[in-house]
Amino acid sequence: MPDLIRLATVVGARPQFIKAAVVSRVLGRTDGICEDLIHTGQHYDPEMSAVFFGELEIPAPRFNLDIGSGSHAVQTGRMMEALERAFLELRPSGVLLYGDTNSTLAGALAAAKLGLRIAHVEAGLRSFNRSMPEEINRIVADHVADLLFPPTDRAERQLRAEGLGERRIVPVGDVMYDASLHAAGRDAAARAEPLARFGLQPGGYLLVTIHRAENTDAPERLEVILGALAILGAELPVVLPLHPRTQAAIDKLPSGLPQTGVRAISPLGYFDMQSLEGAARAIVTDSGGVQKEAFWHGVPCVTVRGETEWTELIEAGWNRLAPADSVERLVGAVRDAMSTGPLEQPSLYGDGRAGEHIVAALRGWA
Repeated sequence: MPDLIRLATVVGARPQFIKAAVVSRVLGRTDGICEDLIHTGQHYDPEMSAVFFGELEIPAPRFNLDIGSGSHAVQTGRMMEALERAFLELRPSGVLLYGDTNSTLAGALAAAKLGLRIAHVEAGLRSFNRSMPEEINRIVADHVADLLFPPTDRAERQLRAEGLGERRIVPVGDVMYDASLHAAGRDAAARAEPLARFGLQPGGYLLVTIHRAENTDAPERLEVILGALAILGAELPVVLPLHPRTQAAIDKLPSGLPQTGVRAISPLGYFDMQSLEGAARAIVTDSGGVQKEAFWHGVPCVTVRGETEWTELIEAGWNRLAPADSVERLVGAVRDAMSTGPLEQPSLYGDGRAGEHIVAALRGWA
């Protein structure tokens, strides 16, 4: 009888809750593995945290570190201290990390310093822009991890190019594709309810999400985005779920939100967001995950950045880049996206069983 594998899973931000839910569902029906969830508290607003644990049926965290916000150095340092204490108490067989947040970086460094085995989900993604904190976080996590789970062929090739070792790389597909399929399996009435609640018609609105620091912390860029939304809002309704970071940044601007055509709403839970994404005419975002979700829903997307980790979506025509340096450029990109005809949807993100493949690899830690 093999020894019990005790897994410490570190999460802290909304995208990580979605990804962890996929793997936790598989772990819950797998003998021989015990999972302890550690929530760093990076996202602590109930609409960005608690609601996801509830609706995605994620196990209650064994530890909630309540770190909260702060500068990158302060937040990461406090997380490392608290995670080290948690790891020493749990004595896990290994640590499971997701994505590229400060929680990922802190988990990787704390676990590596203690000599713990590390597995990294979404390994191998690169924007090749080292001014992005996320780029540094994902590179560090990949280079200290023992198991690397790339979601795409391109990510796998990147890991090999960086010499990270054949035995460490386990291609699994994208756990967010698993999550999207799970959401799509709900009944039609549940999927339609959010549209009725907000008074929206399928194909009759633009869905926008903006949260990255490069857009929210630069007033001139945020003004460009809001200026573009004001123009687009005169053509069709714009629905804008507001991340707390974005709301705070808009509140500091003299102009504020456009007065007509743009409807700001509170952050959405996972299933509500999937419903609104699936029925949108087009999606404008700076989120990595939303770019892929738009593709899975068959909705054209504009990414308000100068680069993306998901370059295969650009190549396939489903996504286009429009950094927030020109109102006209951003408006033009969105209009172009809305006029795009039917496109093929190539298989880019695995077979929808990434969670099962990850757990199968983790069982080798016994």
